[in-house]
Parts: sequence; C-alpha cells; structure tokens
Amino acid sequence: MRNSYASQKTPQDLSDSLDSLLSYVKNSLCKNTILPNKHGILIPFTPQILSLSPDFASYTLYLKWNDSGSVFPYDLDASWQIQILRKETMETDTLVTYNSKLTGKDTVLSWNWTSDMPLECTSHYVKIRCYINELLFAGRKEWSEWSPIKTVPGNDTVPNSAVVFPQDKVVLVGSNVTFCCLYNEGESIKFMKYGSKDYPLLHLSKWSSAIKVENVSASIPSGSNVLCSLQPDNIAGAVLFVGYAPDIPENLSCETRTFINITCSWNPGRPTELYRQRQTKYILFERLSREKVACGVVEMSKKHRCDFPVHVNQKIYNFTLSASNPIGQTESSLSIDINQRVHLETPDKFTVSTNSSTNAYLSWYIPGNLIQIRLLCQIEISNSNSGRQLQNVLVTGAENSNYRASVDALTPYTTYTFRVRCSASEHFWRWSKWSVERKLTTLEAPPARGPDIWRERSPVRGTLKIFWKPLLLSEANGKILAHEVSCYLQETMLKAHEVTVPLNSTELKLGGNDCLISVVAKNRAGSSPPSTITSVDIPSDNVKTEQAIPTGNGIYLSWHSDPNVTCGYTVKWCCSTGSEPCNVDWETFPSNTTNVLIKSALFQPGVRYNFSLYGCKHNGYQLLQNIVGYMKELPPKVAPNFTVEETSSDSILVKWEDIPVEDCRGFLKGYMLYFAKGKRGTSKPSYFEEGPPEVTVKNITDLTIKSLRILDLQGKTSYRLDLQAYTTGGMSPLKSLYVVTKENSVGLIIAILIPVAVAVVLAVVTSILCYRKREWIKETFYPDIPNPENSKALQFQKNICEGNTALKTLEMNPCTPNSVEVVEARSIVPKIEDTEIVSQVADSELPEDGSDTETENHVVVSYCPPIIEEEISSPPVDEPVGSSQVIYIDIQSMYQPQVKAEEEPEINLLSTAGYKPQMQLSINAMKMESQSPTEEDLDKTAGYRPQANTNAWKLSSPDSPISIESNNENGSFGSPCSINSRQFLIPPKDDEDSPTPNNTGWSFTNFFHSKPND
Repeated sequence: MRNSYASQKTPQDLSDSLDSLLSYVKNSLCKNTILPNKHGILIPFTPQILSLSPDFASYTLYLKWNDSGSVFPYDLDASWQIQILRKETMETDTLVTYNSKLTGKDTVLSWNWTSDMPLECTSHYVKIRCYINELLFAGRKEWSEWSPIKTVPGNDTVPNSAVVFPQDKVVLVGSNVTFCCLYNEGESIKFMKYGSKDYPLLHLSKWSSAIKVENVSASIPSGSNVLCSLQPDNIAGAVLFVGYAPDIPENLSCETRTFINITCSWNPGRPTELYRQRQTKYILFERLSREKVACGVVEMSKKHRCDFPVHVNQKIYNFTLSASNPIGQTESSLSIDINQRVHLETPDKFTVSTNSSTNAYLSWYIPGNLIQIRLLCQIEISNSNSGRQLQNVLVTGAENSNYRASVDALTPYTTYTFRVRCSASEHFWRWSKWSVERKLTTLEAPPARGPDIWRERSPVRGTLKIFWKPLLLSEANGKILAHEVSCYLQETMLKAHEVTVPLNSTELKLGGNDCLISVVAKNRAGSSPPSTITSVDIPSDNVKTEQAIPTGNGIYLSWHSDPNVTCGYTVKWCCSTGSEPCNVDWETFPSNTTNVLIKSALFQPGVRYNFSLYGCKHNGYQLLQNIVGYMKELPPKVAPNFTVEETSSDSILVKWEDIPVEDCRGFLKGYMLYFAKGKRGTSKPSYFEEGPPEVTVKNITDLTIKSLRILDLQGKTSYRLDLQAYTTGGMSPLKSLYVVTKENSVGLIIAILIPVAVAVVLAVVTSILCYRKREWIKETFYPDIPNPENSKALQFQKNICEGNTALKTLEMNPCTPNSVEVVEARSIVPKIEDTEIVSQVADSELPEDGSDTETENHVVVSYCPPIIEEEISSPPVDEPVGSSQVIYIDIQSMYQPQVKAEEEPEINLLSTAGYKPQMQLSINAMKMESQSPTEEDLDKTAGYRPQANTNAWKLSSPDSPISIESNNENGSFGSPCSINSRQFLIPPKDDEDSPTPNNTGWSFTNFFHSKPND
C-alpha cells in the first residue's frame, strides 16, 4: 500500500501529506507517541520496556517492549538502541542497535543478551530508545529519550555468605570465563586462583570481585577448581568443567541378531572429556514409527551400542541418532531393510555324535525368532592328516531354534574336530562367530589295502626273510593288531603264521622250494586285501655299481629300461655304515620308469646309502644294478693317514691309506698334497706365511694311486707335508708330517773338487806365464839398483857432511855414459838430441866462496855428473846449424861449506839443492835468481834426489824449474832412469817416515809382451 501510494505522488505532495498525517496523529491517536515540532523535527515518544527477565544459568537477559506500530497507517522503519549497564557506577557494558519494521499494528518486540560473567556477580541495568527512519520526511529526525531503566539486581546488593559464581559450569575448550567472589561486610579478598595460578582481581562492587581466565583447556574428569581466599579467615570455591561438544556419530550401522531387537552401533569420535551427568547422551529415533529410545552408553568405550525393538510387519527402519551434552548437539541418520541386516548369534549347545566309520551327526542352538528366514550354516572339519575342510548346509528357521546336520565321507578310525557358524541364506550380511570346537573319532573299518612287502634270501640256505611296511593311518582304518604271512604253492597254502605288531618282518624256511608269499593286515574290524610276492630270484651276471646324484632333499637314481621287466621295478636300500643292522626300505615303480627321486625322512647328509635295483619279470625278480649315493655330500670327516716311506737328498716317497667309508661323507674326488720348507714347532708352514709362490701343490685325482714321490728337493732341508682329501662337499682337515732330506754326498765331493781343480789349473797357468816372463818380472819387480855407498862417482866435502847430519848423499864412482840424448838448438827453445860422449868426465869443483859465475847460465836439475863441454862439430844436415853442448854439474860442487847465519844471511838455493839431474840448455839462456829458502825448504832439498819427470815436480819445490827466472816453463827435463841402466833410481823421500814412490814404472799389459832387446 505504501509503495502504491508513493508511486502516484511527487515528493512535495508526500511532504505535505506527511505534515497532514502528523497533524492528524497529534490531534487524534498519537498524543503519547509522536511529538511534532513546529519547526519540522521528528522525535518519537519515549518507549516503554514491558519486561526484563534474567536466566542465571545461561547468563542471559530477555527483554520485551511494544513498538506501538498501530499508530501508523503504513509501514515505517524503526531502530531501537539498547544499552546494558552494570556495577554500582552503572558503567556501559554493551550498546547495540535493533532494527524492526512498524507494520501498522502493535507488536511486542523481544531481544536477549548473554553476559560474559554470571548475572549474580553484580547488578545489570537496561534502557532503550527509538528512532524513526523515514526517508521521505524532509525535516530533522532525532532519537527519542531513553526509557526508564529496568534493573536485574545481582547478589552483591546486600552482604552474603562467601560464594563463587558460576557453580559447576560446563564450557567449551578455549573459552574465556569470568569468575566472581561475593563476600560479607568486613571481609576482603586476599587472592583468587584458577587451578594453581593466581589471577589479577577486577573490582565489581564493595562486596564483589572477579577474575577473567582466557582460553581454558580441557579439565580432568572431576573438573578444575576455582579458589577465593578471604580475610580474615574464610574461603570459597567452585568447579569448572571444560570439554568438547560431541562429534557426529561415525560408522553408524544397524542389524538384527534375533529378529527381536535391532542393534545399532557407532563410533563416538573424539572424547568430550565430560563424564557422569555431563557426558554425552544419545537418543535413537525411528521416523516411521515415531518411536525413540534413550541409549545408555559408556563414555570411555570406543564402540557404542543401542537396541531398538523390532515391530511386527515392519521391514524398513529410518533411524536418526542424536548426541548431545551441555556444550552442543549432533546427529546421524541411517535407513535399513531388516531382512538384509541379519547377523545371527553364535551357535550354542553344539554336539557331535556318530554310529559308523564314515558319518557324523551335528546339532546346535541359535536364539531368536528365525522362522521367517532360511539359514546357511558352514561346518569346519579338520584332522591332522587331511587338514581343514569346509562344508555348507541349508537349514530352515525353526521355532525352537534347534538345528541339525550330518557329515559323511569320513575316514574310519580318524579323529576329527568340528565347529559351525551360520548366516541368512537369501541376503548374506555377516557370518556369526564360530561355535566351540567338538572332537569325534570315527569307528574302525577293515584295512583299505594290503601292506607293501619285500623279501630277501637269507645266507642260511632255504630261509626267506619277508619285510612289510606299516600301513598309513588313513589306510589301516583302525589299529593294526597283527599281520598274517602265508606261503602258497599252486594255490595251495603250505605255511601260515601271524606276526603281532610292532614286528614288521619274519622268516620262512622253504627248503629248496619256491612259493608265492602273501601278507594280510588285521584290525578289530577285519582283514586287508592280501599283498603277494614271489620268492624266485633270477641269477644276475656282471652287476655294475653306479653313483647316484645327491639333490639336497633326496637321492636321484637313473637306469636303463629293460624290456623284459613286466611288473615294475623295486629299489631297495639301507644304510652302509655297518655299525647297526641294516634297516631295509624299498619303493616300487611302474615298468616304464627309468629315473626316480628317492626321499626319506631317515636320510641324513653325509651318510652313504646302498641301493639295489630289481626288475620284476614274469618268472621272478632279478638284480639289475647296484647304486650308491648320498642325499648331500659333505667334506671328509678326517684326513687320510700317510707316512714317509723313503727319503733321499732330493726326493721323498709318501704313501697314504684309504679313508673309512663312514668318514668320507661323500664320493672322494682326489687328494691334495702340499709341501714346502718348514720346521717342526712353527705355528704355520712357510707357505702360509710367505704366500702361494713358496708352496708346491700336487692334485692326485687317480684314486687308485696310494703313493707319490716328490722330486727336485734340496738336501739336508726340513720340509712340511700336508695331505687332505676332498669331495664335492669340500676339503677334509689337513694332516701334517715333517721330514728332513738326506745330505747330498756327491754334491759335497764335487763342491770340494771343483775349487781344488780350479786352484791347480790357475797355479799351473801362473807358473807357465811366470816362467816365460821371468826376465821381465825380474826387471820389473826386482831391478839391479846400484848401491850408492859403493859408488865413488860422487864425492862431497867433508865439512858439509860433518857439519850437517841431515844431508845424506850417494858416493858414486866416476862413470862414462854410453850415450846421451842431447836436445840443442840455437834458438829460443832448446832442442834435445842424442850425442855420443867419447871422453872421460872431468872433475870440476866450484869455488869455495860459493860463487855461481860458472853456473849462473845453467838450469840446475836433480842429477848432473861433472861438467863436460863438447862441441858438436858435424851437426845433422836436417837440423839447424848451431853449437850444442852437454853440461854436467858435479854434485860435490853444488854443496859448499856451511856458514853462519850472521856472516851470510842469504844462502844460494842452488848451492844447497843437492843432487841435480842432467839438463840440456842454451848458454846464457837463463839466470838464477837468488832466493832465501826457509829451513823447511832446506830440508826438502837436502840429500840424494833422483831424476824425475818435470810434470811431477811440485810448483812450490825449490827444485822446480819454474822457480828459476826463465821465459820458458819447460826449460828443464828429467829422466826417471839412470844413465847406464835406464831403470828406476831410488824414489824421492818426502819425509823420513813415509817414503812414497812418484811413479809405478810399469803397466799390466807389459806382463803379456816380451821386453825388446837393448
């Protein structure tokens, strides 16, 4: 109506109409509601609060007032401002705006507010005011005045006994909670704590204070304590329960077990941490029947259950499960068909009985009204031989809940275990639990077949030993009491006797006859069919023995097919150790078999078994082949015993014995012989310490060889020998021996003779060479050296010799040289030439005053005879023309009487140089320079000096030519030989203690060449 009116009027028209409307309201209906102002101000009248009621449990204030909307002919928007105040000072706590619509009739408006603290803690005050929000009004609009205050008084208005609020409050984990403590006049609060923590106090009034706890955590089952301690001596407290709202029920499932009740189960989810009267309450509500059931559950259990009654003729059920606690509420829904949710109870009163050897009868009880369905039951049958079997049976639901079934095809005299479970057959949902187990042993029956038999001729002539195997439990059909053994000849029984258990063999004396042997097993229910075998043995020639192949879990045998075998093969074996009587065992195979794997629980690794293969022919049994084998080969248990039979200086003969069969534990493949140098008492042989190159290994694969000769050894040497055998399974332990080879006498003789022969040969060769070279050896090692003492050629003044004992000279006789080599040239360099001397040597003496007038133009060398001057009148044509002369200086003239130091401080070196060699030089070529030799130099130059090579002269020696002032460094020369013999003179004497020759004088090559003739 308002929208229709506004669409037909202009704003000016609406303003005029509103003024008219206000005037009308003033004069007629709204004297107490609208107060028009002459200046155009819209101010609503003061609203009135109808009621203000508190809910102390939820801290909620409920406010009601009348909007007086009937005074308006059309809708208006109104806003209401509500103010909440608290404490004695009336402090504003909350100010909210509430919007409503004035609909032209009186409407009671309501509003509620929840406080953050208990309403008992302090007084709360409420007042409201109104505002008309008319958009088309052109004037000013204002709020009405506040309504009269409505008060909800707290418990702190008058003195009270000490108390804490809230009491036993339940809140959500993480909430903020305010606690207040009220007390009497004259008391004051010392502290307030939540749990074990103190909190600051908030003053509310003169008889009330509070604390605020934020983000509270889950409490213990008994709750969290709040404590208020008062002065002078009082205390108050409260308990706070903190938890969670219930989760939505998970995995809600409903089924029936008895068709009397429907059982629903679910997972409650997270624990609420609230217990007893504050725990979660569950209600199961069925919407079709409008029936609800309160479910009693245990808060701590992980799976909750609730039963709902089954209604007659109702198959479909729609369930809603509600969960609620003081904090919150959740729910979950499920719809089911009861016939498709059948989970039967566990079968009870289960029994098993029998009256035969192959059948059993079972009965059980299942509670419930199951007449309207059919049951599928499963029977489990188990025994130690056949394992576990399942058999299903269908039964119709019975009024008395008793059910029966039978089981057949059982084995006689066998203990079985039975149990049963059931379910609905048409709509399978779940099996029930298994019933308890029941055991039953069926009755006996005659044995199903005869025993396996074998026979062997005894060493005693005419005796036949018969063996048989016990029947399996499934074949015996009862307890075997005895075996009947009979002997038939052309269907006529010759002999028969019973053998009681546990014997499984017997002997029959047949004499020289053969017969057909029959063995029958007997129990309480009867006898088995007979097992027969002939006693005839067919002779065999050239029976070979072969080796079987071990497989680890059995022994593999193979043979060639024999076309004459018509009734199968029999393999017989026994243990070959021989320590106990052979336990005979055998197996029979069809005629077309050529290889088998023999398995037995009695087979052991490393034990040899002997197998015999027999062929069954129309006229008897024939031995075809012997086979030996192991289930698994192992290393030999012991090493072979071996000895050293013979030793020599370079060889050892070793012999060994066979290893016993029981110690082989496999087929021997060979022997390993190790030998190396080693001594007894060492922890390891040398080949273990020094490595493989030091050891020699012999691998003997020919098992017929029982000895070995080791060659190429060293005499009188200790060797260690190690021998071990090996199989496919590994190596045996080592067995060791130590042996020392003999000394090699031939080698010793040869070792002695060879050096002697070599020495003799060398001596002979040396003697021959020395004899042929005797002259050269004599001249080289033992030359004829003149004795200077016997020579009168050199004469020295007595005053020199008498005054100086350090000067020793040679006394030489005058000698005439045969030839003299003279090098003479009238040039700068002197030339030495050969010159014949024909005159006697003239003695010449130097003046006693020591002057060198006659010698100053000569270079003095080690040795010079008296001076002889001879002109060469006829020089060779090819040489330069010039005069040559040979100068000999008498040794005596070189030595002058000693003078005192103070009389002559300088001594001429030439006068004290001693023996000087001959020398060819040009006249007036060089001059001697006076020197002042030291005492050491005098000592070096004193006495006899041999001729020497100039290259061997020392630079520092006063005898050296370079000590003489001359432009020619090679102006002098010398010869190591005397004039007559050209042999070595006496070697120079450097000092009195250690004379050392300056030249060896010969080479080794001279020994092999003859000396040329002079």
